[in-house]
Amino acid sequence: MAGGITLTATVALLLGALTLKLSGHYLPLGTIAWGISLYYLFGTLDGLGGHTGMSGLPPISLFGLVLDKGWKMFYLIWVILLLAMLLVQNLLNSREGRAIRALKGGQVMAESMGVNTFRAKMVIFVISALLAALSGWLYAHNQRFVNPTPFGLHMGIEYLFMALIGGVGSVWGAMLGAGILTLLKQWLQDWLPMLLGSQGNYETIVFGLLIVLLMQRAPGGLWPLLVRLTPARWRQGGGAPKADEQPPELPRRQLPASGELILEAREVTKRFGGLVANDRMNLSIHAGEILALIGPNGAGKSTLFNQISGVDYPTEGDVLFLGQRINGIASRRIARLGMSRTFQHVKLLPTMSVLENVAIGAHLRGDKGIVPALLHSERGEEAELLREARRQLERVGLGDYLYEEAGSLALGQQRILEIARALCADPCLLLLDEPAAGLRHKEKQALADLLRKLRGEGMAILLVEHDMDFVMGLVDRVVVMEFGQKIAEGLPDEVQKNPAVLEAYLGGAE
Repeated sequence: MAGGITLTATVALLLGALTLKLSGHYLPLGTIAWGISLYYLFGTLDGLGGHTGMSGLPPISLFGLVLDKGWKMFYLIWVILLLAMLLVQNLLNSREGRAIRALKGGQVMAESMGVNTFRAKMVIFVISALLAALSGWLYAHNQRFVNPTPFGLHMGIEYLFMALIGGVGSVWGAMLGAGILTLLKQWLQDWLPMLLGSQGNYETIVFGLLIVLLMQRAPGGLWPLLVRLTPARWRQGGGAPKADEQPPELPRRQLPASGELILEAREVTKRFGGLVANDRMNLSIHAGEILALIGPNGAGKSTLFNQISGVDYPTEGDVLFLGQRINGIASRRIARLGMSRTFQHVKLLPTMSVLENVAIGAHLRGDKGIVPALLHSERGEEAELLREARRQLERVGLGDYLYEEAGSLALGQQRILEIARALCADPCLLLLDEPAAGLRHKEKQALADLLRKLRGEGMAILLVEHDMDFVMGLVDRVVVMEFGQKIAEGLPDEVQKNPAVLEAYLGGAE
């Protein structure tokens, strides 16, 4: 078995390195292609019995005990299954598990929170391969015979059905889906031939219809529906630190001295073919300052935002953060330097709790790896990360929603939740993309008070916003863009009186 596990891990690393850089629909298509290729490859290897298979496999022997009876294998399979469930559940409830689940929120969001998305994909790819190899080993020695048939595309689709029925991303959902599909398949194989009067794989047709119905009525699977019937506090399973637990606080970043230059964009130009989205843009922001970047839709604000945060790179010019040139540096590395951001379109994980969503922001403040996560030996660090997430939620006024699903919050609350997640990274520069959109008047006042407090602590804040009343009463300086160029910069009162701004952005002087 040890040799098989080692070989599986090696092959998984190789296939993952070749496949996991694909995105969108190409990734699942790539994995399906590998499955089909390997199926036919092993079917042609005479040393493995070809398509006929291998028979006469010896029973498993553990500590001198030969597992040659069905009931002995039954107990071994259940012990291994429960152990695998425990390890995977430990992983999902850890910092590393949140990084893996953050992939569902998009690569841009995860990388901006300091997650190495390629590594996260590789981890889950290899773990899945190891579990599949372990299952195949048990299957072969339980049957004493094995051929390629049980490992073809048809069975792979059934395993996919199990995940969809139970709920993707949940250990108990996988168990529920496997149980339902196995029992339903057996029942259909017994009854459909009698009802239809002929033999055939009619259960596949029924499964297809059921999947279509499930995707319409319960796209997240059946397990999330059952979970929603339980009280919100129970859903955490005690994973969050109790009220009487006081883990040590995470170390905090030493913020630069007030007035120190934090960020500088020099002659930044971004071209998309013949379109110039940013044309020789210059701006700077200092510690303890709030700078607003405003302009009409299509002015190039988001493009500049993305170049500052590492999502995209300038065609020409330089972006300097804390004196370091960050052109071409991945956003996860920029995040570790002390920059954190929110998004114009909210990027949350709607089925995860509010607390877990914010804890993703603290990912770069932990360092425990996969093995401690599987063994749950990182509980001390996990308590610290969750305590920090709770502190930031209470700071922004969402302390009463810790265990609610993030998707159940109103849009304005979700935007505040994104700010809490960004603050959890302990940044010295906070980038806010339309933070006041969807907020009511009192919520905007509370947000303004929070940003003033952060400014007073020495944090630099760069925000894009369309609410001029909110902007002009809050910020220290304003930069105005139009058609990718800076047309004005100065104090709020000066910008409001600028003829070019009145003409281009505010509709012209009266």
